[in-house]
Amino acid sequence: MTRVLHSEDELREFVEAPHHTIADKAIDHVDAESRRFIEASPFFLLATAADDGSCDVSPRGDTPGSVLVLDDRTLAFGDRKGNRRLDSLRNILRQPRVGMLFLVPGTGETLRVNGTARIVADAPYLPRLAVQGVAPQLAVEVGVEELFLHCAKAFARSALWRPATWPAAGTVPTAGQIARSQSGTTTPASVIDAALREDERVNQY
Repeated sequence: MTRVLHSEDELREFVEAPHHTIADKAIDHVDAESRRFIEASPFFLLATAADDGSCDVSPRGDTPGSVLVLDDRTLAFGDRKGNRRLDSLRNILRQPRVGMLFLVPGTGETLRVNGTARIVADAPYLPRLAVQGVAPQLAVEVGVEELFLHCAKAFARSALWRPATWPAAGTVPTAGQIARSQSGTTTPASVIDAALREDERVNQY
């Protein structure tokens, strides 16, 4: 019979406590080498939660250096054009606690940041976030409360950066095929894919 665990003591029946150097590895600021990692990262995941506890994780991609290290306890990134649902921003308004996971292509280690976010407009650094001459109107500032390096085991197990392991073209459903399946529309998947590609080209920034 399936057993549902409800306490850390129960978890520790299966997973022994980490070495103190691992348990205590988090710091409360951006050190010099972590800054270099963040500035090299073109992609991160932003985790937010609504006040009812529902969670959301949003991918954020831009040129390396698009997340600014304003000081050793503050990060900032621009809000680029998207689907206008504002899932992450609405969550931040209601519950400002966020998590960030920074990736660098070809690098197995990731950098994790937890902190408190706020949404700002008219910030003096917005021109520094301009891409192809377009500066964002809004930015998100994150006060760093916890920062630590995460090991490369997940990337080693998944072989994510090894092209030889990637699925063959045509074996993974396209965005149009998924949208058609989810919505029940009769619009051909190829038409949806073409519209999405055009939107990406026109509204990238």
